[in-house]
Amino acid sequence: MRQKRDRNATRRKLLSNSKSKSYNYHPLLAQELNAIEREKVFNHSDRKCAMNSVETLYGQLKGVEFRSLYSNGKTDGCLVSEANRLHTPYGLLVPLYETEDMGRRTVKPVYFYKDGSLKSVPLQSATPISTSVGVIPAELVTFHQSGALKRIFTLDGKLSGFWSWQNELALAQELTITTPAGELKAKIIALQFYESGALKSITLWPGQRATLVTPYGEQEIRKGIAFYENGHIRSFEPLKKTVIPTPIGLMTAYDNEPNGIHGDLNSVQLDEKGFVTALSTIDNEIVITFPDGNVITCKPGVKNNVCGDERKVSVPMKVRFEKGSVIINDGAAFALSRYLFEVKKHNMKTEPPAYSCAG
Repeated sequence: MRQKRDRNATRRKLLSNSKSKSYNYHPLLAQELNAIEREKVFNHSDRKCAMNSVETLYGQLKGVEFRSLYSNGKTDGCLVSEANRLHTPYGLLVPLYETEDMGRRTVKPVYFYKDGSLKSVPLQSATPISTSVGVIPAELVTFHQSGALKRIFTLDGKLSGFWSWQNELALAQELTITTPAGELKAKIIALQFYESGALKSITLWPGQRATLVTPYGEQEIRKGIAFYENGHIRSFEPLKKTVIPTPIGLMTAYDNEPNGIHGDLNSVQLDEKGFVTALSTIDNEIVITFPDGNVITCKPGVKNNVCGDERKVSVPMKVRFEKGSVIINDGAAFALSRYLFEVKKHNMKTEPPAYSCAG
């Protein structure tokens, strides 16, 4: 219990400090940490009568307060109010049954698939889970219906006005794992796995970075990286502006405001042979010449900064290459065989995004 007490003491200390500091709420991170609730909200109005225990494929759950049922009578999800041990291929797992501080969520359900196999389990304390990339401490684990690991969340905190993502980040451990792209050392929000056990994606905490080997050499990444099941890189988020060869010429890939929810899909996307299939850019424009000689120029956009119109920021131009065509901002497809393309430098009259509205 020492790890648990120390963890709660750390949370209480950070919570106390946060009351005297101004932290920005991070809605994107909240969505990442709430991913399981979004998949299946435990509706109080659908809860069935209270029960003392439920038999599962992993042992008996005691102290069951509420449960909901599938049409076949199998337990869909249930809340427990006392310590239980689920016997799984990954060891004994103790579902969350009480919370002792404002940094942890209220007690949340254990979920099952319709056939009775475990779907997701919030853990009472950080529990080491063996994976294909090493042993990972977890506070929330989800599974494929086959029983294989699906996702591991290293923390499962509750964000609020008194507990920010910065507080949660301070609790995160720096992990070292071996990925198909090399060794990664960083604070990790979540890991996703294929049913085979192969690593599917990594989501990093804001501000974290790692250097990994890509088909375009060593690259510093942020936010995350995703892999094909064979280990080849599927997508990554470059930390810096990166020049990448494309079917229409060299382009500078960089998203100044990448999706921060997860690392499952990133702005630089590759096929299994390592060729680029999509990227975002704020540094290039594309001149397209039609068969009849008409010319159009596609370029990044401009918008007001979130805190006011005194600062203008670039809106990345998203470019995809698929089936012998170029698709810009999810618009019409321009066939490489029919149109001429020229990549030019975009003269930006913008500034980097700023998220602090103080002053």
